Amino acid sequence: MIHYRTYVKAEEAPWVTFIHGAGGSSSVWFKQIREYRKHYNILLVDLRGHGKSERGRWKKGDSFADISKEVIDVLDELQVPQTHVVGMSLGTIVAQTMADNFPSRVKSLVLGGAIIRLDVRTKFLLFVGNVSKRIVPYMLLYKLLAYIIMPRKEHEESRMVFVNEAKKMCQKEFVKWFSLTHLINPYLSRLQMSTTSIPTLFLMGDEDYLFIPPVEKVVKMSKTFEYIAIKNAGHVCNIDQPDEFNRISIDYIAKIEQQNAAVLV
Repeated sequence: MIHYRTYVKAEEAPWVTFIHGAGGSSSVWFKQIREYRKHYNILLVDLRGHGKSERGRWKKGDSFADISKEVIDVLDELQVPQTHVVGMSLGTIVAQTMADNFPSRVKSLVLGGAIIRLDVRTKFLLFVGNVSKRIVPYMLLYKLLAYIIMPRKEHEESRMVFVNEAKKMCQKEFVKWFSLTHLINPYLSRLQMSTTSIPTLFLMGDEDYLFIPPVEKVVKMSKTFEYIAIKNAGHVCNIDQPDEFNRISIDYIAKIEQQNAAVLV
């Protein structure tokens, strides 16, 4: 089963669903909960194989579509018809897949440390990882990736949070998640084209050197896409600069709520 927890402000309050990245868990949002629960109902999920969620759910051919459907199933169980979705890192792909497959359920997307396209360096790292993933201990690979993606001293807290959360996984689960990166670029390219109708904020740390260039390009595709860079933050900007992340993302969701209300009037 997928583990989740909720914080309900009021029955009529909008819902916000948080989706963590690979190797993390719902615990990585600990710096967002206090501020968000002042304004919204919150749903925190542990994706399959992460946190307190069940292991061994994988079937042959499972993809991001299957993972996103599990989040939708939780929303169905809670009888939440629509939600804003805040994703981080690889969780942004799950969030966008939800918007692609279930557009009526997603009010807006806030994509932190968004993975839009993999450049030559990133693809090489993933190639090495895919070749050695069944041989090399997964924590060694994960630590290496964490240092490459979050290299600065200022990123140490973010890096350690994700490394410590990843320790709760197992080699088999890591291999399954890592396998999803195979042929990821064609999938992401199609995903960007199919979700242009969903209001989307790309919220990046200005030191997220691997992933900012593709985001800057894709934002030009649609008037519904917005991009803001947070100063002095790396890939996991919600931990590096939580106050700015909270302020910007909460204001954005409030703006979308106001726009939706204006349309109904």
